[in-house]
Amino acid sequence: MTKKLGVLMDPIATIHYKKDSTLAMLWEAEKRGWDIFYFEQSDLFLRDNSVFANACSLKTFHDPMHWFELSDKQILPLNELDVVLMRKDPPFNLEYIYTTYLLEHAERQGVLVVNKPQSLRDANEKLFTTWFPECCPPTLITRDKNLLRDFFKAQKDIVCKPLDGMGGASVFRLTYPDENASVVFETLTQNGTSMMAAQRYIPEIKQGGDKRILVIDGKPIPYALARIPIEGELRGNLAAGGRGVAQVLTERDQWICEQVGETLRAKGLLFVGLDVIGDYLTEINVTSPTCIRELDDQTGSTISSQLFDCIELKLNSA
Repeated sequence: MTKKLGVLMDPIATIHYKKDSTLAMLWEAEKRGWDIFYFEQSDLFLRDNSVFANACSLKTFHDPMHWFELSDKQILPLNELDVVLMRKDPPFNLEYIYTTYLLEHAERQGVLVVNKPQSLRDANEKLFTTWFPECCPPTLITRDKNLLRDFFKAQKDIVCKPLDGMGGASVFRLTYPDENASVVFETLTQNGTSMMAAQRYIPEIKQGGDKRILVIDGKPIPYALARIPIEGELRGNLAAGGRGVAQVLTERDQWICEQVGETLRAKGLLFVGLDVIGDYLTEINVTSPTCIRELDDQTGSTISSQLFDCIELKLNSA
C-alpha cells in the first residue's frame, strides 16, 4: 500500500532551492512513490480530540525555477497519514509548542512524527548539550548578570547566544575585559527576564570550522560539514556566510556521537544535527537540521535515502 507523508514546514515557495534539506527529503519520498501532503503551522487544528490540517497534495521537481506544485487545500485527518515530518524552523515559541501538542495527538493515533513532539519540547538545542557535560566546553545558562560577569572574568573569552535562536542570529563573542559586556548581557537576557547561554570560546573554529554532524536514529553519517567562517566573522553558520567543507569524522567526533546516540534514539529523535567545534559539542539541533544537500553533493552520500530506510523500518516494526 502507498505510504502517506505529511510535511509541516515553512512556506515552500520561500525555501532555498539549492540548499534546502526538507526538499531533499521530499524528493526521496516521491522517488519511493509516497503520497505527499503539505501544510503549514497555521493549517493545523484540533476538533473533538482529533487533529486535522488544511493540506495540499504536493508534487516536487528537480527544477530551480519550478520545484513544486500544490493542489487545492482539503481537510485532512492527520491519522490518515503514516508519517509527519515536522520541519518547521524556529523560533521555538508558544506557537511551536502548541503545534507539538497537536502533533502528539496524531502520534497517539499511530502516526510516526519525525522528530517526536515531546522530545522537540524537551530538547532545547542549546540546553540539551548539558546532558553530556563530558562533551561540552564550560557553559553557563542564566539570566543573572552577576553570574555572567563572573563567568566572563573566569573564562576570559566567551560566546553568548539566546536559547531560542537559529542560523547564528544574535551570537556575540566577548574578550575580557570588554566594556560592551554589560550591554550584551542586558540585550540577551532582556534586562534580566530571559535565560541566555554563555560558553567558553573555542578558537579551533577559525581553522576547523563549526562542524555539523547528521545523526539518524542515533548513528552518525560518516562525514561532517565543517562550516568555516569568512574573514572577520565569528560564526561558521552557512546562513551567516560560512563556507561548507565535508570532512571525515574524527575519532573525537565519533566518540561524541557514541555518548549522545543512545539518548537520541531513546527520545525518538530520529534526525538530529550535532554541532561540534574542535573537541567540543556546542549544540544539538532537533527542530529542522540542515546540511543534507551540501554533504550529498560533496561526498556522494544519500542521506535522505538512509533516513527514509530508517523511517520505513520503524513503520514496518510498529
